[in-house]
Amino acid sequence: MKIVKPSVEVYFHYPHTAEGMPIRPQEFLERVGRTCYKSEDKITNASAGKFIKMLYDRGHHAMLEHCTASVKFVTERGVTHELCRHRICALAQESTRYCAYNKDKFGGEITVMEPPGLSGDTRHEWETACVVAEGSYLRMLDRGVAPQIARSVLPTCLKTEIWVTANYREFAHIFTLRCSPQAHPQIREVMLLALEKFKDVVPEMFLSLWEKHGPKP
Repeated sequence: MKIVKPSVEVYFHYPHTAEGMPIRPQEFLERVGRTCYKSEDKITNASAGKFIKMLYDRGHHAMLEHCTASVKFVTERGVTHELCRHRICALAQESTRYCAYNKDKFGGEITVMEPPGLSGDTRHEWETACVVAEGSYLRMLDRGVAPQIARSVLPTCLKTEIWVTANYREFAHIFTLRCSPQAHPQIREVMLLALEKFKDVVPEMFLSLWEKHGPKP
């Protein structure tokens, strides 16, 4: 059995001009948003950030749906159960129906995420339960049980990978809910990792969320 840490990868889908030239998301969102006001003549080399912040602060968030990003979360399956509740997202997840973890490409073992706050006897209890589940799962596969049936004994802390694609408005909504101190600690952990990357690329939208929910100095 292998124990790994959570991680994220973020891919921002940069838009292009009609001539095929890539532009920053802020510049594209400004072009889109200024259509509503017919104020395209006010676009300058430095106007995009200020305009996007104005839209966000005023609650004109529909404009922010015109740009998207994809995040690959490496986390436990319990976290993905919460992620899948965000219905506007496109999702693609590692499947325990089709992945047989007794195969060589998985090292012939399962991989799990250690929950926070465990130590001493409680951590030993958790690890023992995972080892027992792994043994049952591998023996069932060895006896010809299909992975989609054998998976029923796998623990919730099983490591999984999930791609989440959504527009910026939806990600702002997700971060607002899932980066809050009231969120489950494991989903909060990976969401803060993602939010840190978002605030570096589009600070006009995501910096305030980072300042509210991110680590305090």
